[in-house]
Amino acid sequence: MHRRRLLALLVVAAGVMLMAAPGSALAHGLVGREDLPIPKWLFSYAAIVVLVASFVALAVLWPTPRMERPAERRVAGLPRILDPIAGAIGVALFALVVYAGFAGDQTTTNNPAPTFIFVLFWIGLAVVSPIFGDVFKALNPWRAIARAVGWVAGKVSRGGLPSPMAYPTRLGRWPAVIGILAFAWVELAYSGRDDPSHLAVFALVYAAAQFVGMSLYGIDRWNRYGDGFGVYFGLLGRIAPLRWARDGLYARRPFTGLTTLDVVPGTVALVCVIIGTTSFDGFTGGEAWNEIATLLVDLWRAIGFGQGTALELALTIGLLAGVLIVAGLYRLGVLGMQSVDPGNPVATRELAGRFAHSLVPIGLAYVIAHYFSLLAYDGQRVAYLSSDPLGTGANILGTSTVTVDYTWISATGIWYVQVAALVIGHVAGLVLAHDRALVAFGDSRTATRSQYWMLVVMIAFTSLGLWLLSAANS
Repeated sequence: MHRRRLLALLVVAAGVMLMAAPGSALAHGLVGREDLPIPKWLFSYAAIVVLVASFVALAVLWPTPRMERPAERRVAGLPRILDPIAGAIGVALFALVVYAGFAGDQTTTNNPAPTFIFVLFWIGLAVVSPIFGDVFKALNPWRAIARAVGWVAGKVSRGGLPSPMAYPTRLGRWPAVIGILAFAWVELAYSGRDDPSHLAVFALVYAAAQFVGMSLYGIDRWNRYGDGFGVYFGLLGRIAPLRWARDGLYARRPFTGLTTLDVVPGTVALVCVIIGTTSFDGFTGGEAWNEIATLLVDLWRAIGFGQGTALELALTIGLLAGVLIVAGLYRLGVLGMQSVDPGNPVATRELAGRFAHSLVPIGLAYVIAHYFSLLAYDGQRVAYLSSDPLGTGANILGTSTVTVDYTWISATGIWYVQVAALVIGHVAGLVLAHDRALVAFGDSRTATRSQYWMLVVMIAFTSLGLWLLSAANS
């Protein structure tokens, strides 16, 4: 009975989202939807059909795990000087953005700080990492500075540098969770997010926190678990067919790098934060959030808060609620999987950790689906911003007169990219979950039964993503 109730909850959740997605598309309108060459509602149902067909194909054609032991081969050697050069580039870019944030024109469109941080850094690296690997690790400015300082200190110190403290197991990736959630709050809830000087201050505060973490627990250990951006881009880099190391460049099958992800405390929470915050960002573009936000703002103002603070509090509540909803949906799926093999009980937390890597492609899909248009258009601003970083009328690179070309990709083309990202991301999640289930549950029959639950979760996530695209473009 317990299992049936859980399954019923998931089916209802997925069904509601599935029905809402096409309805919203017709009621509110998608980007360029009037120009689509096929019926508007067909996208939603086609996406669900693709997921179900993929599930059936996996159950029939994928009886043994194929991704759990990724094979790598070294394809090229790398000069050792490449790493410090990349680090120097990262430090230079970081310094330029911070300096421009303080000294440049404080208009958002005339200062490179907002565009660089929210578009090129946050979205651009998220798109590049699954293709070329964890490039941020080499460009990471605070890592480069810490390594340089450590090298110099080691040379001048007579007794050598003290060994770092042991990283507490209970901390896991929780510092990274806090870092990414804080960044999302600045992006989505903070009223001063468009002020370049405020962004410069936040950048320095974040860098200072990373220096403290690296000095306490070691550079590599902290970057692996504590640095929010290092962990985030590292997760996405595991999708890539390439892995960069100091001794060379290695090739592997796409997505197999995720199967070696070590599950420590905070890992599941981090992926839920990525999906949940992006979902909330999309939700704020629809009419439903406007009604909810009005009620919340009125509530906070009745307590005594000003309009700006009340709006920040309302957005903060919505942001946290988005993360909790995603986490709850995933937990329902895990509880369902837990019930298919009562003879071999596995703790809920442990089972959730085993399948956490299957959510990473979904997180990437949500980022691309929601932010691709921002990257495609606002990313072009770097041409004139880099030529006049302080907004003084300079033309250093000869590109200060370049304007944003909104015609290079149509609204319909963007819609195709968004839907393709959602479908591919969720199919990849199904494949990873099925492959892990074959290992976790032993036989293919039990593994397939367990994935009924993950299929419903994937359908729910897909329908939610399509509905958010509809709401965001209403």
